[in-house]
Order: sequence, then C-alpha cells, then structure tokens
Amino acid sequence: MTRKITLLIDAIINLVLGVLLLAFSPKLVNFLGVPFTDNFFYPNMLGAILFGIAVALTIEAFRTHNNRFTGLGLFGAISINMSGGLVLLLWLIFGRLNLPVKGLLFLWVLDILLLVISSIELFIELKEYKR
Repeated sequence: MTRKITLLIDAIINLVLGVLLLAFSPKLVNFLGVPFTDNFFYPNMLGAILFGIAVALTIEAFRTHNNRFTGLGLFGAISINMSGGLVLLLWLIFGRLNLPVKGLLFLWVLDILLLVISSIELFIELKEYKR
C-alpha cells in the first residue's frame, strides 16, 4: 500500500467514527451496543475532532510538494490511532464493560482496525524514512 492509500483509508475510518459520534443518540447506542451516556457533549466533541482529523488526513493525502497547505502527516495519524487503539484495548481487556455481544464485537473490530492501520502506516513510513 502506498502512503496516499493508507492516509485515505485512515481518513475514511475517522470520518465514519466522527459521523457516528456526531449522530450519537439512544437509538444509535442501542444499535451498536456500546456504553450509554446521558450527556452527549463528549461523544459529539470527539466526533467533531475525528471529523477534523479525517479532513486533515484527506488534505495530506492529496497534497503536492509545492502546495503549502498541509494536513495531518502519517506520524500524526499513527500516534492518534495507536493511543486510541491501545486505550480501547485496555478498556476491552480490563474495563469489565457490561455490553451486549454486538457492542463488544463492534469495539473489538474498531480496535483491530485502528491498530492494524496504524501498524501498516508505521511500516510504510519507516520504509520511506530508510530511503
């Protein structure tokens, strides 16, 4: 995979998560089987941040060398994905989350996606760095 493709895949993941969190509602929580909160402020704010990260990744993916507008570089995406993925992994292993199977499945799939995409990005970036 190339740097551009991994940035775009990462942007799509962040965009989907951002939109889901921006649309956070009791019906969506039930559908996904994730933990409920009666205050939607934090999920909505996280959604907005993830949406912004998706835009920054997309800008970076299509940036040319002579373009002075930059987005979020690959190492930025790696650090965001790794930190989020590792914290989610700790919650899934040690958090004693009382969730339905579909909620646990959704969170495990999300976590695996975050850790896999960031590992691929790290591999690509380190390979480019050695050149």
